[in-house]
Amino acid sequence: MTLQQLKYIIMIAETGSITMAAERLFIAQPSLSKSVAELEREMGITIFNRSNRGVYLSEEGTRFLSYARQIVEQAELLENEYKSAPPPNRAFAVSSQHYAFVVNAFVELVREYGRDRYEFTLRELKTAEIIEDVRTHRSDIGVLYLSRFNREVIRHILQNEELRFEPLFTAKPHVFVSRNNPLVGRETVTLDDLKAFPRLTYDQGVRNSFYFAEELHITAESPKNIVVSDRATLFNLLIGLDGYTISSGVLSEDLNGSNIVSIPLESHESMEIGYITTTDRPMNDITRRYLEHLKEYIENYSLT
Repeated sequence: MTLQQLKYIIMIAETGSITMAAERLFIAQPSLSKSVAELEREMGITIFNRSNRGVYLSEEGTRFLSYARQIVEQAELLENEYKSAPPPNRAFAVSSQHYAFVVNAFVELVREYGRDRYEFTLRELKTAEIIEDVRTHRSDIGVLYLSRFNREVIRHILQNEELRFEPLFTAKPHVFVSRNNPLVGRETVTLDDLKAFPRLTYDQGVRNSFYFAEELHITAESPKNIVVSDRATLFNLLIGLDGYTISSGVLSEDLNGSNIVSIPLESHESMEIGYITTTDRPMNDITRRYLEHLKEYIENYSLT
């Protein structure tokens, strides 16, 4: 398997035609067909089904294409990094679970930095991806939480990866709901109260262990469940479907608007939210400054 073959697969999938793909790739159609056939034999799968109207991805091919795109995109990033003009210096990168306070602190850091040329990175990721980003130094820090439920497992993983966890604050669990949700106005809600509403959780991908979930009480009974991959979708569904998600309770009206409210959840659990770093590299000044912004935002936010 070669990078060029993967590019061929992507072009064929986009055009739906081997002939048209060959024209755009400036190669002979028989050569392209032969390359695809060789790749299918090597992988032991059928990537494309053939019809009188052209070709279309098989079920296996659809999955293969997603991996192919990732590899090609990463290769292009690598080429751009070293073949193009010198990129801006990456001063700071953070990977995090989906927390508004992480974004708020990031905004303040960028505003404060105020230089003509910089590159900051903020990634809201799956829990396992956050750990991997920090382990490989792709991010300077990662932000996630520990609870009684996941603490032993997460700490064991961090120890094996030579990462350390530093706590920022501890929050009692809350639920985020639409301002029009029937539960609004109550001082607290219970897990039983929530069973009538759709539960929204963040997708954890192939590492879909309960211990990697961003939400507390992930094993609690819930007859209605929706899994999403990004915060905007989650909040839209909170509003559109009267759903709920369990969180720290820290909201940002600047980022999330005024249509989402937070209600305390009766629970024995708590969220110890903190950041992870590597043990083999000292923290730079800009990372320290980001943490100061993060702590300042939390201190000024009233947690109940």
